[in-house]
Amino acid sequence: MEMVRNVNWISFAQFRSFYKRVLKFGNEVMNGYWKVWIFQTFHGLVAIGSLVSFILALAFAYMYMFPTITPVVRSYGISDSGSLSSGGSVDECNVYEGSWIADESYPLYNASLCPFAERGFDCLANGREDMGYAKWRWKPKNCDIPRFDAHRVLEGLRGKRVVFVGDSLSRTQWESLICLLMTGVEDKESVYEVNGNKITKQIRFLSVRFTTFDLRMDFYRSVFLVQPASKPVRAPKRVKSTLRIDKMDDISKEWIDSDILIFNSGHWWTPSKLFELEPNFVSNRGCYFQMGKSLKLGMPITTAFKKAMSTWASWVETTINTNRTSVFFRTFESSHWSGQHRYSCKVGQRPWLRSWGMDRSPVSDTIIKIVHKMAVPVTIMHVTPMGSFRSDGHVGLWSDNPSVPDCSHWCLPGVPDMWNEILLSYMLP
Repeated sequence: MEMVRNVNWISFAQFRSFYKRVLKFGNEVMNGYWKVWIFQTFHGLVAIGSLVSFILALAFAYMYMFPTITPVVRSYGISDSGSLSSGGSVDECNVYEGSWIADESYPLYNASLCPFAERGFDCLANGREDMGYAKWRWKPKNCDIPRFDAHRVLEGLRGKRVVFVGDSLSRTQWESLICLLMTGVEDKESVYEVNGNKITKQIRFLSVRFTTFDLRMDFYRSVFLVQPASKPVRAPKRVKSTLRIDKMDDISKEWIDSDILIFNSGHWWTPSKLFELEPNFVSNRGCYFQMGKSLKLGMPITTAFKKAMSTWASWVETTINTNRTSVFFRTFESSHWSGQHRYSCKVGQRPWLRSWGMDRSPVSDTIIKIVHKMAVPVTIMHVTPMGSFRSDGHVGLWSDNPSVPDCSHWCLPGVPDMWNEILLSYMLP
């Protein structure tokens, strides 16, 4: 480095001396031609052109004789070892820019042999005959995601508490990671849900303990991240409940004592989940937004989501010790509903070759903007683009309730496994 600095200073001094000589020569030439240019325009232009050509020739000659030192540009990406390594450009190490490639070594586990995989996500057990959807691996454009090594991951997470917070898509990722880790455990009985609960969507808190590794994997169901509340006094009849977008969920205090904290939200921030009639058209959900004691009946969902995300960001900044806890936020996961009212669910057998505009989401855009303004480090897992190609990976009709198609949730094994492989590349040195 010292040598580079010396070369740079010498080159600069030589260039300054060279520049003065060229400038002096140019002034003399220009003085000599000035009168000619005034009275003989054509000859003047020829002279100026000759002068410019002469200067350019000298400049090229100088660059040839004194080549510049190319600066070292540093950026970070994911290396084969699983850590973030330097080298290449920022674009080269964008792990979320890439494509799905066929890989016969996948899937990495059998969901039917994993007691923590929800039956509703085990598409093969529910009658799906094509297994091709489980044999795809995400390949970033200019870098690689480390191959999953269960033993190495379990050792790296020894003594840790990993917490997932969010909706059913968060629970799917939680189940996926547990099933991946189970492949490295010899004594399967040493892994159990601490309260003896069966893995279902009805339970708000689930915790799986890996006894041998003193590892806890927790899931908290908090679909909005902020606090649901009962109907205020004297509220209009259509109001059944409210969402306190200026206050964190009351179970948030249980998330603090963690080593790794992964959030998601978005799928419930829709009119059908908040305001509108239930699917059977019998009752009205009637959940509206509230700030302090004030009802915000006319507040758009996009505005409310931004406020809720700001509330979450402030909570992280003031409550979480990011020197101890690594915080992640996963962006919106692409769904593939189609039709005029988006009630149609058509599951293919291969990934799409195009994203058809599903690689962008206003929800994801809001998350990214909020996180970028935060005063503490939070890692964005921008999975929206990679999921946009995978219409083939959804549950479809292969759930525990085949009469209700599902183009929001993912089969296990499947797409969520890749989220976890990316997550682990950040988590482990």
